[in-house]
Amino acid sequence: MANIGSKLIKAIKDKGNTLEGEMSFFEHLEALRWHLIRASLAVVIFAIAAYAYYDEIFKYVIMAPTHTTFWAYRMMCDMGTLFQSLLPSLFQAKDFCVDSIHVTLINTEMAGQFTLKINSSLMIGLVLGIPYLFWELWRFIKPALHEKERKAASGFVFYASLLFLLGVMFGYFIITPLSIRFLAGFIVSPDIKNYFDVDSYLSSVATLTLATGVVFQLPILVYIISSLGFLTPKLMRSSRRYAIVIILIIAAVVTPTPDALTMTVVAIPLLFLYELSIFVAASVEKRRQRKELMNI
Repeated sequence: MANIGSKLIKAIKDKGNTLEGEMSFFEHLEALRWHLIRASLAVVIFAIAAYAYYDEIFKYVIMAPTHTTFWAYRMMCDMGTLFQSLLPSLFQAKDFCVDSIHVTLINTEMAGQFTLKINSSLMIGLVLGIPYLFWELWRFIKPALHEKERKAASGFVFYASLLFLLGVMFGYFIITPLSIRFLAGFIVSPDIKNYFDVDSYLSSVATLTLATGVVFQLPILVYIISSLGFLTPKLMRSSRRYAIVIILIIAAVVTPTPDALTMTVVAIPLLFLYELSIFVAASVEKRRQRKELMNI
């Protein structure tokens, strides 16, 4: 009887511990929900601001890559002039300069232009709100870390935001105009005229820009995986040749242009990110080794 009583008491205690764990889990979910709500509100606020100044944003941001005065096209022309001065027998400046870009946008839906304004405002709000989202995620994760872990990861928000914004700028100022220049002028037959749906144009610009911002998070991802012990700098160095091939494939897919120069311009920053990721993985491994020596 005593044995049965002790088993019953133990079962009640175990159930109590289980309920306590479940409550703790749901409390964490509630905290995460409020962090995400605040981040969503920040995105909405930025989107409202973009909506208020939409005329200027549409003209000087969204449609800017379709104009020959865009920064990327001017830099290409300057590079052509430089190459011609260095190797006049191989390069001509006119081959790099963009004289015209024929982009004719059409709307085929009744509410197409209204949804364009809403969607593009939300997209701009998302881009501007991502750094705040990183900060809210850091606030959620920070209480669960030890003091040394907090110090080691204290720059997470800054570096993640910096890499994301650099990626967005690279995607917007380099990849997007090069892709638009090629796709707008590509024809299978002169009998087929290029008229682009406005949603298709916005989707292309947003995808190329945001995708590059996500790709630039590679060092942060490597830092997390290396900290968990699943990735080492030795493995990354030994896989460098495969990484180069994958990067070149990504560059070829992201920039559907036939010339090797454009693909090289896109591939170089990605190769730099990979080398930076190796440095990050090596730093994590050295810190882990120092910690193990101190514990001996």
